[in-house]
Amino acid sequence: MKLFDSIGPNPRVVKMFMAEKGIDLPRHKIDLLAGENRQAAYTQVNPHGTTPALEADEGEIIAEITAICEYLEELHPGPALIGETPMQRALTRMWTRRIDLNIVEPMTNGFRYSEGHAMFKDRVHCIPQAAADLKAIAQEKLTWLDGLIEGREWIVGDRFTLADILLYAFLDFGTQVGQALNPANTNISAWFERVKARPSAAASA
Repeated sequence: MKLFDSIGPNPRVVKMFMAEKGIDLPRHKIDLLAGENRQAAYTQVNPHGTTPALEADEGEIIAEITAICEYLEELHPGPALIGETPMQRALTRMWTRRIDLNIVEPMTNGFRYSEGHAMFKDRVHCIPQAAADLKAIAQEKLTWLDGLIEGREWIVGDRFTLADILLYAFLDFGTQVGQALNPANTNISAWFERVKARPSAAASA
């Protein structure tokens, strides 16, 4: 197998997932800043032009971070980062989906349409006038999540999962691009520090 890697929070999710499991794969670095991911050599690998992508031993290409992580978990079940039982897997997938749609998507599009506009304006359809509202939506949903994780060690409960990895990678990215953590969200802030202390957080940076 081979991982097509780059800078950014999406590849970091997969790298952190791999670090938690002790998986080491050959990596081929794609230069996002130079737009290599939009060139024919890479779009023949992943027509969507996004990173990361995983080339499986069978030659198939798997893109999208949740699909890659699901595949790696099937190959390397322990430690379970999605779940050992149908209920555990369902709960992890539910929270991963909620975080992706409600926080990650508005946060990243808010960045693309503002601080990242110069880089993305010729690559994707940008809506600069929507940037502030998208950032506000991400913050509102973080406050919503802050209330829900009261008393929990991790997003799903007492299990560290893909949901934690996804949220951490993007919140850490957000702090670097003008979307800082709201100190009033004390549960999220404490959770963030717990994830940051894990060896996988440093290994995937």
